[in-house]
Amino acid sequence: MSEKTPSEKARSEPAAAPLLEVRHLTVQFGTDGRLPPAVNDVSFFVAPGETLGLVGESGSGKSVTAFSILRLLPPAARIVSGEIRFEGRDLLQLDQRDMQAVRGARISLIFQEPMTALNPVMRAGEQIAEALYVHGHGRAEARRRAVELLDAVHIPDPDRRAREYPHQLSGGMRQRVMIAIALACTPPLVIADEPTTALDVTIQAQILDLLRELQARFNLALLLITHDFGVIAEMADRVAVMYRGRLVEEGPVRQILRSPVHEYTQNLLAAVPGMAKPGGGAR
Repeated sequence: MSEKTPSEKARSEPAAAPLLEVRHLTVQFGTDGRLPPAVNDVSFFVAPGETLGLVGESGSGKSVTAFSILRLLPPAARIVSGEIRFEGRDLLQLDQRDMQAVRGARISLIFQEPMTALNPVMRAGEQIAEALYVHGHGRAEARRRAVELLDAVHIPDPDRRAREYPHQLSGGMRQRVMIAIALACTPPLVIADEPTTALDVTIQAQILDLLRELQARFNLALLLITHDFGVIAEMADRVAVMYRGRLVEEGPVRQILRSPVHEYTQNLLAAVPGMAKPGGGAR
């Protein structure tokens, strides 16, 4: 077994067995090797019930990492090496049937743009119910549960909204429907890929409050993908910073806010209005 690098030795260690552990993940686009890896030897963990923020600018590799966990990469991408261990199993070794059983039931995904992720010709309630059908729930039970989930994500008049199409809902409501779909099977891990980027500031705050509330209610672990360190400061227990496909810094949020080591992390923090500068403490 190879010796750990200094950056790996400095990583936070889980107090108990991690729910998710990504080990030395490398993802390549193309087959000729001319492009640099989109994700290059990335390792991190997510503990049960915690929020890990995976932060970086566009193109840093954070979303590719997230989609690798669920094995939802585009055909042009391939996982070159690494392990993705979840509940003790390496997801990269599962066949398609077993992996399908993991998606939605054990790990779910909240997409960045609900208007493109939701089916425009299916009613909101049916889209939530579908997440239950595929994991063995009966249709009547799934429809009833869909209305309950719309209520859980604070959509007014959930019975009526369940019968409406995505274009009849506001942007905030569509994102709440996406969250309801992600929670349908009460998975222990939810991956949220830039869940507030497409929303205005007021609705962003409401969605983040909702995620916190639901995380506590359902005891979820959350892998929060974002470019916004302000969101990380508000939501995460720990943060992992990605830059050009590599993980350059990881640790408790308060520690990283107060004493960022890597220049890229320092620049990310400096770009957030109102964020305390290194050495000045968290806001």
